[in-house]
Amino acid sequence: MRPPRSPRPAGSGSPRWKKRPVQGGGREGPRGFPRDHEGPVVIYGYHSVAEALANPRRKPIRLLATENAVARLTEAGLLGRVTPEIVRPGAIDRLLTPDAVHQGLYLEAEALDGPTLETIPRDGLVLVLDQITDPHNVGAIVRTAAAFAVDAIVTTARHSPEATGVLAKSASGGLEHAPLVLVQNLARALQTLGDRGFLRIGLDSEGDASFDESALGSGGVALVLGAEGKGLRQLTRETCDRLARLDAPGAIKSLNVSNAAAIALYVARRAKPLTAAGTD
Repeated sequence: MRPPRSPRPAGSGSPRWKKRPVQGGGREGPRGFPRDHEGPVVIYGYHSVAEALANPRRKPIRLLATENAVARLTEAGLLGRVTPEIVRPGAIDRLLTPDAVHQGLYLEAEALDGPTLETIPRDGLVLVLDQITDPHNVGAIVRTAAAFAVDAIVTTARHSPEATGVLAKSASGGLEHAPLVLVQNLARALQTLGDRGFLRIGLDSEGDASFDESALGSGGVALVLGAEGKGLRQLTRETCDRLARLDAPGAIKSLNVSNAAAIALYVARRAKPLTAAGTD
């Protein structure tokens, strides 16, 4: 049945949906692959909506747009798969929180199928998020992960923001390029990655070694990031192969988690350039 056409005004801008059971590694899609969200996804803002419409894997359901936004999408050649409903900006304002910057665009779309832990390339670069709950931070991390061609972002189905609304806007189109893998238990997911040969490095200000001096090897690397304030949970720390710190020469030693992710990915990509194709 088609999802409801009147989303609730909520912090995430999420429409109502019918709950699906969580099975295996996360929320399952029609072919057994996990979905990055339960039910329709809300995407707003020009860059986020444009990337979603350009992504053949993203199925649009409903697009609300102002006349100016329609002209912009038409000029970019992005309206082939959906017919927009032309509205005034206030109609979109009522569907979102007062601080949402939608730029005249509001899209409801199907969630994306993602990889599984077993289908991530064995020589891949992976981010693992340990209960990072702020959608702005996670969105910024997703955007950075897309910039550095991360193969997957692993996070828990609970204690993490959903791939919609504020997170999608903060990711600025990154959700279309950095696939999310939702798991039920992070320690077990790390164990699975370890069994597949991934080097699991927990980023911790009290780590024994500096991350930029760490040898990453030729196999897969999983960078594990903890929530601001709490950091990595004890079981997560114990499941990592090593703990490494990001050394900063200035007076302030701690970084916002999204900034830490950007620095770590830059260092990791210099040590592990992209290959022509991953190996499974």
